[in-house]
Amino acid sequence: MTKTRIAVIGLGMAVAPHAKSLTDLSDRVEVAACYSPTEARRRAFADTYGLPVDDDLDAIFADRTIDAVMILTPPNTHLDLVRRAAEAGKHVLLEKPLEISFQRSAELVETAERAGIKLGVVLQHRFRPVGVALRRLIEEGRLGTIVSASARLMNWRPQSYYDQPGRGTLARDGGGVLLTQGIHTLDLLISLAGAPAQVFSYAVTSPVHRMETEDIAAAAGRWENGAIGTIMATTAAYPGLPDQIDIIGTKGTATLVGTALAAHFHDGTAVDLTDDAEGGGTGADPMAFPHHHHRAVLADFLDAIERDREPAVSGREALKVHGLIAATLRSSESGRAESTAIPLPLAGRGARGAGREG
Repeated sequence: MTKTRIAVIGLGMAVAPHAKSLTDLSDRVEVAACYSPTEARRRAFADTYGLPVDDDLDAIFADRTIDAVMILTPPNTHLDLVRRAAEAGKHVLLEKPLEISFQRSAELVETAERAGIKLGVVLQHRFRPVGVALRRLIEEGRLGTIVSASARLMNWRPQSYYDQPGRGTLARDGGGVLLTQGIHTLDLLISLAGAPAQVFSYAVTSPVHRMETEDIAAAAGRWENGAIGTIMATTAAYPGLPDQIDIIGTKGTATLVGTALAAHFHDGTAVDLTDDAEGGGTGADPMAFPHHHHRAVLADFLDAIERDREPAVSGREALKVHGLIAATLRSSESGRAESTAIPLPLAGRGARGAGREG
């Protein structure tokens, strides 16, 4: 089997699970270069993972032997880097979120689609075995018609987390708890129940943190079929609790708590499953989790390239959670219910950079 040659762009905090995944899948992927503009960061990365480093981003994009790039840089750099990848004909595996605003996110997706490159997005909760199992139960009709779907994210981040330059700002991150932490749980919710058609919400910065964006958000949602549910997301919940998703159907109820699934059906049967890979990342150390699910994301991305199909979480699929987050923040500002519908195409409309526009 010919290996996919890939380059890594960005060697910051997010790189660890990706580097471990690349090493695990070395029989399928060849790491051509790992880029950072900072010499100390390149040296530390090379010493830790033994992978090749490079200080020349232009050379990476110009190298025709490189099939794909993994982009792990801050959100406000994503669009420009995807444009360069598209021009060079290189597939992209992009760390979430897509970009800092819905408009920029949509333009990014359309850029990749026009160029005919694969665009995979790192929303690894979809690859949790318990989430896959629950999706199968729903598709098989075990829960019946969904009448309620809710998600809760109770993370803890100390003030020192937000004291880092750019962290939790509109200019670099595009938002707070919803776009940076909650996006994973909300994306998993959407993969199970679809996106609510409309949300009414509140989003605030609590006295727990000094930051520009929201650290608590709460919303009520309504689906097209009449189902209702709630969303709660915060980074102010010390010491951090596992994320939770509840799905109520006409034939049963299922709950995901972290990496555990409990489903109970009206016919008296039940399903209880636990993911061998522990959860984590809910407390002060946002990287305190294993890399198993990131490895599954990378394996799926490689499959997409080899089999010429879309990644499981494509750019267009990831836009669904961006639409939900944008509507949630928009509702908090407008004081009324807002639609989560995705108006495409959006390329060329411009962006206000707050992640709040829809």
